[in-house]
Amino acid sequence: MTTENSNTETLEIATFASSTDVLKEWLGHRRLTRRVIEAFPEDKIFEYNIGGMRPFADMVKELLDISGPGIKGIATDEWPEATGFSSHSAKDVAPTKAVLLQLWDQATDEIKSYWPKISENRFQENTVVFGMYEGQVFSSILYFIDNEIHHRAQGTVYLRSLGIEPPAFWNRD
Repeated sequence: MTTENSNTETLEIATFASSTDVLKEWLGHRRLTRRVIEAFPEDKIFEYNIGGMRPFADMVKELLDISGPGIKGIATDEWPEATGFSSHSAKDVAPTKAVLLQLWDQATDEIKSYWPKISENRFQENTVVFGMYEGQVFSSILYFIDNEIHHRAQGTVYLRSLGIEPPAFWNRD
């Protein structure tokens, strides 16, 4: 990969990670996030919150709105309307934790299905994800992953406040 700095000097940069490496890392994060979802008691995942933050199920709903549809959009350059971003009520789409987990698994399958359709060159291209957020494809994907980690950390705080030991953050098996 070649890039230019502000002095118009050309730098050669070795590939840091392949798209396969990035996918493997993300899938590890998704397995861990799934275990955080599983750790919540049914009566707390949809209602419990701290300091005015949303319940964890609503955070998961946001992740569902972004992850699978985001990778599908990047792979196909076809973007659904972003109507899911104005309201993240998980109860509207998943009345139980079991259904929420099923949706999580479906989104993970969607990521695995569309990921191979993204060419290596596509990661460097500019895009407008969900018709609203402009940037390079790789930075958009990193945002999807960062957002998941951020909300999983909030879920971990919720679990601790409920007296529940959360899954080990380092175990992504």
